[in-house]
Amino acid sequence: MAENFVLTSTDGKFHFVSKTGRIEKSLEAHRGAVLAGRWNYDGTALITAGEDGQIKIWSKSGMLRSTLAQQASPVYSVAWGPDSDRVLYTLGRQLVIKPLQPGSKVLQWKAHDGIILKVDWNSVNDLILSGGEDCKYKVWDSYGRLLYTSSPNDYPVTSVAWSPDGEVFAIGSFNTLRLCDKTGWSYALEKPSTGSVFSLAWSADGTQLAGACGNGQVIFAHIVEQRWEWRNFEVTLTKRRTMQVRNVLNDAVDILEFRDPVIKASLAHGHLVVTTPLQCSIYSTKNWNTPLIFDVKEGTVSLILQAERHFLLADGGGIYVYSYEGRLVSSPKFPGMRTDILNAQSASLSNDTIAIRGKSDEKVVYLFDAQTGKALGDGKPLVHKMEVMEVALDQCGPSSERKIALIDKNRDLYVLAVRRLGRDQTLHKLGTMVHTMAWNDSANILCGIQDAQFTVWYYPNVVFVDKGLLPKTLFTKDGSEFSRAPHILNYAGGQVTVRRADGSLVYSLVSPYPTLLHEYAGSARWEDALRLCRFAKWGANCLHIGTCKRGPDAGLQPTARQPGKAPCNVDLTRRAEVPAVWAWPGGAAGELTTPTCLGQDQSLWACLAGMAVANRELSTAEAAYAAIGEVDKVQYIVFIKEQPSKESSLAQMLLFSGHVQECEATMLQAGLIYQAIQTHINLYNWDRALELAVKHKTHVDTVLAHRQKFLQDFGKKETNKRFLQYSEGVTLITGTFSLQK
Repeated sequence: MAENFVLTSTDGKFHFVSKTGRIEKSLEAHRGAVLAGRWNYDGTALITAGEDGQIKIWSKSGMLRSTLAQQASPVYSVAWGPDSDRVLYTLGRQLVIKPLQPGSKVLQWKAHDGIILKVDWNSVNDLILSGGEDCKYKVWDSYGRLLYTSSPNDYPVTSVAWSPDGEVFAIGSFNTLRLCDKTGWSYALEKPSTGSVFSLAWSADGTQLAGACGNGQVIFAHIVEQRWEWRNFEVTLTKRRTMQVRNVLNDAVDILEFRDPVIKASLAHGHLVVTTPLQCSIYSTKNWNTPLIFDVKEGTVSLILQAERHFLLADGGGIYVYSYEGRLVSSPKFPGMRTDILNAQSASLSNDTIAIRGKSDEKVVYLFDAQTGKALGDGKPLVHKMEVMEVALDQCGPSSERKIALIDKNRDLYVLAVRRLGRDQTLHKLGTMVHTMAWNDSANILCGIQDAQFTVWYYPNVVFVDKGLLPKTLFTKDGSEFSRAPHILNYAGGQVTVRRADGSLVYSLVSPYPTLLHEYAGSARWEDALRLCRFAKWGANCLHIGTCKRGPDAGLQPTARQPGKAPCNVDLTRRAEVPAVWAWPGGAAGELTTPTCLGQDQSLWACLAGMAVANRELSTAEAAYAAIGEVDKVQYIVFIKEQPSKESSLAQMLLFSGHVQECEATMLQAGLIYQAIQTHINLYNWDRALELAVKHKTHVDTVLAHRQKFLQDFGKKETNKRFLQYSEGVTLITGTFSLQK
């Protein structure tokens, strides 16, 4: 708790006042009134602005450090940047961001049609808030781009203030107090008879608000009617110390009473976690009567994240992972950790992993083991080429298959295998222009708003086994119903909850079949998975019982082995993707059995193909690839099945998935030297092929012969010094030589 505060006055002075109300020190600062004074976020520096147009920076003890700017007009408001290395101030109708570093570029833009009276800059979301005499309030990013502008109010906006967590902000005007979401839309409007609200301040926990009013009064407000939803449960904060739980299936209502005001709450994975200044209460959705309660180390909990097995609390003292039995599991730490700036976009939790984006360098993502709190891999964090805007860990499956998805500053979406960190930091791109994302809570399915479309990646892991399948595993639909700047709140079961820019909630349903397919693949029920894909092909996509007009009745000529009628139940009036091709999979003509309509949705089959390859289930993979018409891959899988040894088969599977280095290592470990060399020859990795041949003193002539044939085919001469060196003294007979493919 702060020991003193600063009070600015109209006589050009500011005063250091203790919490008991005694003035400790008074200093001359400006000519005319001191219109604004703000501490930086760590309390080591003070900035003041006055009627004389000067902006000054002072030390904690009151020594003048520098005069940052000198303007010709009064500066009504100032705010520190999130890292206290930049200052935002008003200049008439314009806003100015000036770095403290001398010589750095100053950003200035016209923000309002009237004089700007108040500004605020949040350290968590890096967004700027402004209000002015044009009776509007606006939200900006730190580059001066307008994100939201309000309709004109009845009176000038005289005060603005972000909540500490950056999720909401408050607006003050004449006889008006408004609470708004960070995207701009209004939660609530109050009309106190207090005159203009000239200044607003939030409590450290973000639950209370104080305002200094024109009639000399100080008003206090607290947030109520917050709502949380999960599956069939709806929780509402009806009073500061009271919650109402409603089961929408049977309209059963439970009332939860707390000794102290509620600060934070979270509802997910069958548990409600509620924190007060002194305690944390854990409720199970199966029993609301007997919560598990434990004391918290510091009262100001700023973030709660939940996973299936445990949850994370962040407060001013650190980050803590607790089990749902109230046992402390771990407490990860990293250099420069600032828990006050963490939010749901910069931190993520799964059953075994914690991911936290760095603040001093936003290209860095720290990854920890949730059970021990230790850094994963070799202890080095993940470093991306661009600043990371959002991170999210998938929630299901074993820890060895854990994936992290991230959105960077360019709005590109990437996915990375967490447990391969240190060995392979290759980020695989899933999409571009992705504004928001969320993992499903019961299967590793990812959804997002991509440009103007709602996109679901049914099997993101496919980029690690067969990247060519990725487009076939997507579900997309028009996102116009979500309007501008939507945000995905959660993806639970088969339902995605999206918050639109106007504050309304939109629910979008996703097919349950991919989730079921993930369940079958996870439990190695491959026959059930095949049956599901066939059922979805014939049942889910076929809406009207009848004969497809593009089947045999449409003039296609079936062979004698094919039936004259094809039972394709497609409602041609309701579906645009009419089957265009008929095929009877199964092998040779004598084995043709069940007809399959290739023109229909192939996403399930593509997902199954990727899952089968990832689990080295070759027979299932062969059937799935055949169903989507990937003939070349079917042939290669047959080739893999014919390999004489398990090691050779494993190596070919790794090569099929594009893991060349692991394929080589497997072959060398099994003594398959020639196969390793031939693999690099087939991939035209000539230097590596020669290196292996020389190292193992075998098949050097084979590599040289393939190289010579390659150069002859393209009419080129050898320029590689290593090949020229080893070609001397080696006689090659290439008259009947042919390159293997």
